[in-house]
Amino acid sequence: MLSADSKGTRISQLLPGEGFAVLEWSGDWAWGYSAHDRYVGYVRAAALAETAEATHIVESRTALMFAEPSSRSAVAAVLPMGSRLAGRVDGDFLETGDGFVAVQQLRPVAEAIADPVAAAERLVDTPYLWGGRGIGGIDCSGLVQVVFGLAGIALPRDSDQQRTAGRAADGEIRRGDLLFWDDHVIIASGGDRAVHANGHWMRTIEEPLDVIIARLGEPVARRRVLP
Repeated sequence: MLSADSKGTRISQLLPGEGFAVLEWSGDWAWGYSAHDRYVGYVRAAALAETAEATHIVESRTALMFAEPSSRSAVAAVLPMGSRLAGRVDGDFLETGDGFVAVQQLRPVAEAIADPVAAAERLVDTPYLWGGRGIGGIDCSGLVQVVFGLAGIALPRDSDQQRTAGRAADGEIRRGDLLFWDDHVIIASGGDRAVHANGHWMRTIEEPLDVIIARLGEPVARRRVLP
């Protein structure tokens, strides 16, 4: 998704299978908003297609879609975590209209994962990409949105919006707590470590919390969105 400025700045991404509500057509572009978080922007009209209601979601770092129900067949697509698919399970594969995906990399959309932090840890070393949600890279708030989405927790797109999610947290830092700076968010993976996508390392990394604080200063907020 791009902004409306003259340079078409990338502001977010739609993952495969996510809905987009078109408000206006402008040449090769569609103006509208993403169905899952109401984020507004432009997308290329050619990238849009009618999709059935999703039955499964990719929970691995990436999933390969094959042309045939065999891992030895041609790769039709590479799907990032959070991609939504519609199809029926036949043996070891989900059969979709576009190809076949191994069920080991999927989860029924109605079954939330228990630990979004474990999903974030699977994305360690993913390149940092401003506005990214997993296609070619990911940013800090995109990481948070995608992995908590797998846990059935819908969060806004940007870190300043996410700062109002859940409830304020104090005392001992718990796994899954979100810590915020003015333009950054991290996910606590334990009392003294955190996972985050960041421009300092240009990738998603897990590092000691005190190292992050030494670099960024004290966080301005901490929220708890897990039960």
